[in-house]
This record gives sequence, C-alpha cells and structure tokens, in this order.
Amino acid sequence: SMKELLVLKIGGSILDDEKSVKKATDVVEDVVKKGFSVVVIASALKGVTDKLLTKSRKSNPNASPETIDRILSTGERESVRLLTDAICARKIDAIAIDPDSPYWPMMTDGNHLDAEPLYDKTEFRVEEGIKPLIEEGKLPVICGFLGRSPTGEVTTMGRGGSDTTAVIIGRCLRAKEIILVKDVDAIFSSDPDKVDNPVPIEVLDSEEAYALASGGAKFLHAKALRYVNKGVRIRIASISNGIFHGTVIDGKEMDIRVEKADQDVSMITIIGVRGSEKDRVQLLMQRCEDVGGKIISLTFDSMAMVAYVSGGVGLLNHIHDLVVNVGYGKAVTDFGGLTMIVIKGRALETSPGMIQRTTQPLARDGINIYGVITIASSIRIFVSNDQEEKAITLLKTALEVV
Repeated sequence: SMKELLVLKIGGSILDDEKSVKKATDVVEDVVKKGFSVVVIASALKGVTDKLLTKSRKSNPNASPETIDRILSTGERESVRLLTDAICARKIDAIAIDPDSPYWPMMTDGNHLDAEPLYDKTEFRVEEGIKPLIEEGKLPVICGFLGRSPTGEVTTMGRGGSDTTAVIIGRCLRAKEIILVKDVDAIFSSDPDKVDNPVPIEVLDSEEAYALASGGAKFLHAKALRYVNKGVRIRIASISNGIFHGTVIDGKEMDIRVEKADQDVSMITIIGVRGSEKDRVQLLMQRCEDVGGKIISLTFDSMAMVAYVSGGVGLLNHIHDLVVNVGYGKAVTDFGGLTMIVIKGRALETSPGMIQRTTQPLARDGINIYGVITIASSIRIFVSNDQEEKAITLLKTALEVV
C-alpha cells in the first residue's frame, strides 16, 4: 500500500539562487525521512517567467500565443531539472517530469496563456503514469503552470497556474495534504504590505478562502480553489516557519448548491435619503434590530436606498417614523412576502453567463425577480414566497444541481 502522500508545491518566490534550491531540497529530504511519499510541483525560478515574457515580446512583438507558451515553459523545465538533480544528490530517487515526458499528467484545453485544466483527462494520466512511479518508490518532480492541449501543444495556465497544478494533482492522488510552500508563513487577516499588525489565520474553509481569493487576496488564485475537493487539505506555509505550520484550507466541497435561505423578506425602498452614508446605515440597522429584523443587503445612490430585510414586526411603521419624524428621507414603501434563494459554488463569478443562467429560466416561467445580488461565490435572488418552490426547481434544473 502507498504511504501517506504529500504534494509540495515549491513556489518561484522562494527559488532564486543555489542557496534557496538547497533550502527547498532540505525540506523535501526532511519530509521523505518522516516517512511520507512526496510529489513536488515546481514553479520557474523567481522572476524568470516575467523575463522570458519580456524577451519574447521584444524579439518578436507579433509572436503567437503558442510560441510564447513554448518560450515560457522553459522556466519551469529549468527549475524542475535543478530541483530533481539536487534531490537525487541526497540519494532520493527523484524523476523530472515536463510536458515532453511520457509520464506528463496535466491536460488542458488549447486556450494558450490562460488554459483551463481538463480534469478527467488529467486524472486518467495521473492514474496511468504518476501513481505507478510513486508506488515504485520514485519522487516525481513535475512542472507547475504548464499543460498539454488535446493536440499535444504546450500551454500555460495563467496566474497561479502552479497552485492549480498542485491542487489538481493532489486531488487526483487523494493526497493527505497539498502544501503550497511560499514566501509567506500563512494567510493573514489582510495584506501585510497594506495594513499594520496583520494577524495569521489558522484555518479557513473553502468558501472563505474562495471569497478572499476572488476579492483580490494574493495567497492563492481562485482558479486553483475551484478544484478543491472533500477531504483534500491545502496548507499555505513557508520554509522559514516550517511547512507543517501555516494556514490550513479544510477541503470542504464547493459544488454548486441552490438553497432557500430566508423567508419573510421585505424589500424596503426609501427615497430622498439625507445624511452621511454612515449615519444612514446605522440609523436603519438600529430601527430594524429594534423590531427583530436583520438587514440582508443594502444598496443606495445619492437619493435612494433599497434594503432587503429579514423578519421584523411592524417594520414599515418604524421606518416611516424614521423618515417622517427624524427627517431621514421623503417617503418609504415596502414589498413583503419575499424569499431569498442562495446559489453557492465554485467559480460562479468567473463563469461567463452565470447570471443569465439563473435569471432567464425564471423569467421564461413568469416568475418575477425582486432583486439579484452577487457576493464572492454566491448569487442571491429574491422571489415571492408563493413562487419559491417552483423557482428552486427551475434553478436546480438550469444549473444541473442534483
């Protein structure tokens, strides 16, 4: 039987000279000595990809995406060979695997410079090629970032491509953990370059990590997180702090789900709103809380505000009092009896046409939509209570949710 397997992704940010290659090799040797099977995914050395891109564009401004991908691939090929040689020097049976290798696993579509992985084909290649190597006691060192298209051309997977390689290979091999070795010790409460005293986070679930990555956090590209699967943990760690420390992303499923989240929602519209945004929000929140209501969403422009509020007894009266007696605005109206349906899942906001896929089936069936809100990897749709079941069924069918 196979030993417990770790996939180590060695990032380019920590590979910039012989000394750093030695440090990375020390880590690999240490993990092997602890009794794990190991697969290494390697990025190009620090700055190499950018240099190759600049050189290729200077030498031929009209170079095709296919040509640029071939040139860029030399960065990963070089780092994989350097690491493989260094690991072999420690009497570990490492094998370099680049897109020309018969064992190459990573299959993608033909979209050069930003290729999408073909998961099923990759899984087959991992089963046929990589798994037997591990069972023979070899340590595969695989180029990150790169793929091969169905026609055999070398592709690159865009920003964060090596992380995507590591997550997919780790998932295919059912690894105990995918450890992304970077130049930071963990994921922090905010960008350490932009805020004072950021705090390291110990654990994130997949949806939290996806929301952060989609919102611009640079610890891991959202594309990689789309391939997280149940039971596969990702760890963000550094060499300096030890690779068994850092932030763990727990590997919860992120498949698309359609759920009824809140019933008894009212859409409150206030016109002629006065005061600063902060005052407006605080006053409205306080009035809603006073009657047991909860604001789900709030949007406003210079003169109007629309709030979706869950619950609340006598809510319109309370807000009308705020408008008339406190001078909050000119008039208020409400539309009650709404249900919020939440669609969650990986890659919703990066999948073209997802809003249309959710709204068009409802429109075709005569279901009125009272609001659509997108937040990170979720879409929230408001429909009347008496049409919620029909709407949920239509949405599950449209999104192929089982």
